Amino acid sequence: MSSRIRFLGAADTVTGSRYLVDSGDSRVLVDCGIFQGFKVLRERNRAGLPVPPDSIDAVVLTHAHLDHSGYLPALVRDGFTGPILATPGTIDLARVILADSAYLMEEEARQAARGRWSAHRDPKPLYTTEDVTRAMRQFRAVEFGHRITAAPGVEATFVHAGHILGAAQVRLAVDGGVIHFTGDLGRQEDPLMRPPAPLDACTVLVTESTYGDRRHADDDPERQLGEVIRRVAKKGGVVMIPAFAVGRTETVLLHLSRLRDRDEIPDIPIYLNSPMAVDVAGIYERYPAEHRLDAQELERMYGIATRVRTTDDSKLLNLRGGPMVLISASGMITGGRILPHLRAYGPDPHNAVVLTGFQAGGTRGAALRSGSRSLRIFGEDVPIRAEVVSVETMSAHPDADEIMRWLHDAPAAPSATYVTHGEPAASDALRARIKHELGWRVRVPEHGETVGIGTEAPAPVRDHEREGAHRV
Repeated sequence: MSSRIRFLGAADTVTGSRYLVDSGDSRVLVDCGIFQGFKVLRERNRAGLPVPPDSIDAVVLTHAHLDHSGYLPALVRDGFTGPILATPGTIDLARVILADSAYLMEEEARQAARGRWSAHRDPKPLYTTEDVTRAMRQFRAVEFGHRITAAPGVEATFVHAGHILGAAQVRLAVDGGVIHFTGDLGRQEDPLMRPPAPLDACTVLVTESTYGDRRHADDDPERQLGEVIRRVAKKGGVVMIPAFAVGRTETVLLHLSRLRDRDEIPDIPIYLNSPMAVDVAGIYERYPAEHRLDAQELERMYGIATRVRTTDDSKLLNLRGGPMVLISASGMITGGRILPHLRAYGPDPHNAVVLTGFQAGGTRGAALRSGSRSLRIFGEDVPIRAEVVSVETMSAHPDADEIMRWLHDAPAAPSATYVTHGEPAASDALRARIKHELGWRVRVPEHGETVGIGTEAPAPVRDHEREGAHRV
């Protein structure tokens, strides 16, 4: 194989997935996500891609979460005209997620301008609702298991990844070999989603490593969630659950409905305050083969919460007081309606914040998880005296042991494995385990690095080769 991969994201962080595969005759971008967390990472969103968008022939999207899809509207606005290939479930979710993302960006820019708390004189969103509408026109649906031509000389196949609806592992056939991208893998025993498909033989593997340095605790998430709700409700408090509007919200609702069915939590109001999560509700009904729930359990799951749509109703929740449970995006507290709730209820020690999954470095969720008791919200420092509880076992990502078992079952070792989509410590820990336990040739690429794809040991392209590796 003479093709090359350029790691334009998720190479030194858990966000911003962007992998550019250049065959010499065509360019395919696998994922096109936004960076989240530390400011130095978020600033990459404004820098754009280091290659002209109109030089990319196609985008192949593993799934709809923003750290994999969230830069697409900007890419289209800046000149990309090719197809965006994704599974039907991913397209349905992306339509909702990207529209919500644009709305929040526009609203944040308006608030920053009114409040004058932005460092920019005239704050602008990264992209607009109109940009999302244009991007959605370029999506093309591809069913799982179908092999299609993504670009001249590059064929793509989508394989089930679990994780969320529509999530896929992507296999690119190019130059006589196969490059396999895991995307975000799901878990074998996830209560909501079916497990990821096994890893087939491939020439090159690019794997996620979100939890590459840790094991999920054996704690039962329903038991943990029930304990917190009973404890806080007894004090008349508010349980705030920041949750990703796609995937995590459904898992939280599923656990709550099962707890309520067993009378293990009190009959207090539960509010789902996320317009995007409300819009997603019907999508799960369209794809029963991808998840474990039947129609009755889906109905009970969504019926347990009062769905909040309007901004006025959302504001009223900040005046209502407890006892109640508030589920709202975003999962890492980077934006969305959870922020006003935290400003209203975070200072009260009678309340609680339940973190339900991975918190990327530099996010408010990571700050709370590490012990911070003050958050910057809308230009103000808000004291957080509420109890903070982390329920990591609710994660939709496999832990290090689960990834290793999945890799171990591969029919043959890839000639090269690249560990991405993790914080540096997580990626390096998984690299070490793959090397020592499996004996595979493996390394962690650097952000912006280009690697030649062949049968030799994985190695970066030397600096003097990089300029010639890309069309401009």
